[in-house]
Amino acid sequence: MTFLYDIGRVLLDFDLVTSLARLLPPGTTDSALRLGRVLERNDELESGRIAPDEYMDWAIGVLGSDASPEAFRAAWQRIFTPNPSMWDCVRKLAACGHRLILLSNTNAIHCPWMFETYPDFSLFDGAVLSFEVGCVKPRPEIYQHAVEAYGLVPDATLYIDDLAQNIATGRQFGFHCWQYDLNDHRAFERWLATFQV
Repeated sequence: MTFLYDIGRVLLDFDLVTSLARLLPPGTTDSALRLGRVLERNDELESGRIAPDEYMDWAIGVLGSDASPEAFRAAWQRIFTPNPSMWDCVRKLAACGHRLILLSNTNAIHCPWMFETYPDFSLFDGAVLSFEVGCVKPRPEIYQHAVEAYGLVPDATLYIDDLAQNIATGRQFGFHCWQYDLNDHRAFERWLATFQV
C-alpha cells in the first residue's frame, strides 16, 4: 500500500496566528485585520509564486513590525506541535514496508527546516510539496503530479488529509480517503484497520 499524507493538522498541528501576533507592535488595535492580510497571500507563498524573502519583507510591513527577517522566519517556523498518535502509526507503517509519500501545501520557509527539525520525516519515501510543484491543493494538478511522479495506483493508495475540499479531490482520483480529525485519532485507526495493513 501507498500512504499519501498531508502534514498540517495530521502529522503536525500548528498555530501560525498566535506566533505571528507576537511580532505586532504593542498597542496594535487592528491585529486581526493585519494578520488576516498576511495570511491572505499564503497561497502565493505555498504555490511558489512569491519568493520567501519578498513575502517576509511585505508581511513585516503589513504587520507594522520592527522585526528582522530572521525574527519573522523564526515566528513563521516555530508554530508546530507533533501529533504523537499519528507518528506512532507512521513508524508502524514504515516498519511494515508500506510506501509513505507526503502530499502537502507548504512553503520554502517551512522546508527544509521542518524536515531537519522533525527527523521522523525521513521515514517518508518521497514528497509532493506545493511550493515545488507550483500549485496548491485542492487543485487537481498537484494530485496528478503525485500520481505521475510516484506511479500511484489509486485503489492501492490511502490518502489522509484534514480538509474536506482536499479529500474531495482525492476521491476524484480514486484514492481511499480519510478526513482526519486531530481530536479523534481512534476513528482513523478503525478506518485503517479495515484495510488490514
